Amino acid sequence: MDFGVEGGDEAFREEARTWLRTHLVGDFAAAARQGGPGSEHEATDVRRAWERELGAAGWIGMGWDRTHGAYGNRAASLTQQVVWAEEYARAGAPGRVGHIGENLLAPTLLAYGTPAQRDRFLPPVARGEELWCQGYSEPGAGSDLAAVRTSAVRDGGEGGDGGGTYRVTGQKIWTSLAREADWCFVLARTEAGSRRHRGLSFLLVPMDQPGRIEVRPIRQMSGTAEFNEVFFDGALARAEHRVGEEGEGWRVAMGLLAVERGVSTLVQQIGFAAELAEVVGLALRTGAAGADAVLREQLVRSWAELHAMRCNALRTLGRNGDGNGRAGHGSGKGHGHAHGPGTEAEGAPSVAKLLWGGWHQRLGELAVRVRGAAGALGPYDWTPERPYALDPLQRLFLFTRADTLYGGSDEVQRNIIAQRVLGLPKEPRA
Repeated sequence: MDFGVEGGDEAFREEARTWLRTHLVGDFAAAARQGGPGSEHEATDVRRAWERELGAAGWIGMGWDRTHGAYGNRAASLTQQVVWAEEYARAGAPGRVGHIGENLLAPTLLAYGTPAQRDRFLPPVARGEELWCQGYSEPGAGSDLAAVRTSAVRDGGEGGDGGGTYRVTGQKIWTSLAREADWCFVLARTEAGSRRHRGLSFLLVPMDQPGRIEVRPIRQMSGTAEFNEVFFDGALARAEHRVGEEGEGWRVAMGLLAVERGVSTLVQQIGFAAELAEVVGLALRTGAAGADAVLREQLVRSWAELHAMRCNALRTLGRNGDGNGRAGHGSGKGHGHAHGPGTEAEGAPSVAKLLWGGWHQRLGELAVRVRGAAGALGPYDWTPERPYALDPLQRLFLFTRADTLYGGSDEVQRNIIAQRVLGLPKEPRA
């Protein structure tokens, strides 16, 4: 398989490089490489302004299905999307605060939303003006998403799309960017007494509801607090902002998860490459690579595995035909509806998660091993206002402890592959 880009795409690459070079200046340059996984709390005001800068130039939403029209963004082929992702990461541009709206909400609305919903919500995302967060996981309903207990009771406008509102009550957890987001898409139980994947609805909820929505940061062992708990106390959501039919939220939610890992996987891997280069550089400077043959072999293996992950990601994108994995929309397989083996594409997101989660966690362990005893020491320039400071490699180690858990644990990913792709029976429940 040819993993190269087409000849005409090199002109697109030069355009991307030139735009990034001329716009990544001032405050934007100062925020370079800030806001990635484990540091999403950094420079949020500057990164929000950067989002608008990207939107004004049409760089947001290039991979959206344009069947329903354009929304202020430029069109781009799959290989051009890959080129943009690569150049963005190589430029060290700030971590995106709009990626949830661009890469999760937008493809979901294009697949399941009404024309009015697409016209209302996609242009502000494309302009970088409205930010989104995801209201899925709950205490007791993380990897087992069908166990959600957040409820939504409808007031008025019963039946069909006849208006009215929902009052949402419950708790969501591990919500990235909840403090910055303008909107949250929430999976809630709209049928009293329903269980598992039945009776759920997919609601678009505005976050600016003082007294009805409370966001509490969750401080982690890394000292950062980029994740949040979100408490809904009768928060209002308009019935016309329900995506899909009432009680059909599980189908929409699974369609969203099918697009969760697309071209953005390649951006992630370029970030991984930069981290690996830092660990290798440290091993060479300290002499650890020359003195420890086992460590040297592990560093080489990490490089080879990262290259294999890139090839797998490109192969998956090429097979699906776009950057959003639309082939998986609406299948519902592996979540109570499987009736035999599925396609390889259905398990591709889970395979990718298994690959990078374990790889990144092992890289964090290598970072500590290369540092030796010094890796356990904090910086000497601490202050009472900043008593808990970590260097990048220490933070890498601590944050990667969660890589095999968040976004679906390794055990859940293996179950998905077994059920969706291999057609194996579901595990019995106690």
